[in-house]
Amino acid sequence: MSEKNVSHTKWMKRAIFLASLGKNTTSPNPRVGAVILDKNGKLISEGFHFKAGMPHAEAMAFNNLKKDAKGGTMYVNLEPCCHQGKTPPCVDKVISSGIKKVYISIEDPDKRVSGKGIKLLKEAGIQVHLGLCKKESLDLNKAFIHRNITKKAFGVLKWAMSIDGRIALKNGKSKWITNEESRSLVHSFRAEFDAIIIGGNTLRRDNPLLTTRGLKNPEPLRVVFTKSLDLPSKSNLWDCSKAKTLVIYDSSTANESYLSRIPKCVEVEKVSSDNPELISKILAKRGCNNVLWECGPRLATAAIKSNCIQEIITFIAPKILGGENSMNPLGDFEFGEMHEIIKLSESQLSLIGDDICVKSSLKN
Repeated sequence: MSEKNVSHTKWMKRAIFLASLGKNTTSPNPRVGAVILDKNGKLISEGFHFKAGMPHAEAMAFNNLKKDAKGGTMYVNLEPCCHQGKTPPCVDKVISSGIKKVYISIEDPDKRVSGKGIKLLKEAGIQVHLGLCKKESLDLNKAFIHRNITKKAFGVLKWAMSIDGRIALKNGKSKWITNEESRSLVHSFRAEFDAIIIGGNTLRRDNPLLTTRGLKNPEPLRVVFTKSLDLPSKSNLWDCSKAKTLVIYDSSTANESYLSRIPKCVEVEKVSSDNPELISKILAKRGCNNVLWECGPRLATAAIKSNCIQEIITFIAPKILGGENSMNPLGDFEFGEMHEIIKLSESQLSLIGDDICVKSSLKN
């Protein structure tokens, strides 16, 4: 690789790093960073998008300019927008600045942009280079890309289990399988998501808080999916001062007289069946890029079958629960042959005290 290419890669990686600084706050927008060099190749400004409604990365970089950008170069990990949203089009700012070259890592999958921004830059006489550090940029914005292409939220399924594959004793008790360090990590891990999903059984059995314990503001949306609407009148999730809660119910099976148990502060939506895909689409429409499924085996299995899960994270504790009737993390997929089983990929392992955390991709 030439010295010039090394330099281009260096600045694009800087833009990607800047973009990552907004990883927990930008939804429904993507994570974007921008770097501006002057005509002599010296850094004169940089910026990143922090939150929806606030200036985009390119605008922030122009706001932070230390000198004239005319004849200079911009590095940005996602194609500059060309539509009027809550903020003006970034393409207009780039063109009017007199910048000569723009290095873009990937195209924006949003149909309002999707190559149109690049076209406008080229028509203005700006040299556009596409594809630098593509893999890193795709990974950084995989949830945003997934939502725009599939119209579903990027789903991550999480569970904690014993070394013999149990998530609870046969009486439902599970506090605590993993160690305190793992449980603390889960709170910070939740901060990466826009919503956390559980089923009615989990609500009734565990009465969880489903918060980051103050690590994210606002907290992720707490979502309960129920087929019956037979939910408890008292629940931690009904306290909307801690976080917002959404109940989604299957109108084909639910007893709607139970709606009176749900406080007015809790939002309610109904769907026509128990297909988890409907939940994912509702959340995507609400602007949720990535969602965390912390549900029981029945809903988790259905979510995998309906292609709502893209990654699985498992916390494994060196404990044995035993018992044929102890709870498993997943239900029956009714596989009859080994070639039918689900294979995971890109697995990453880490030790958390005595516990093991395994993160894997699920190719749909």
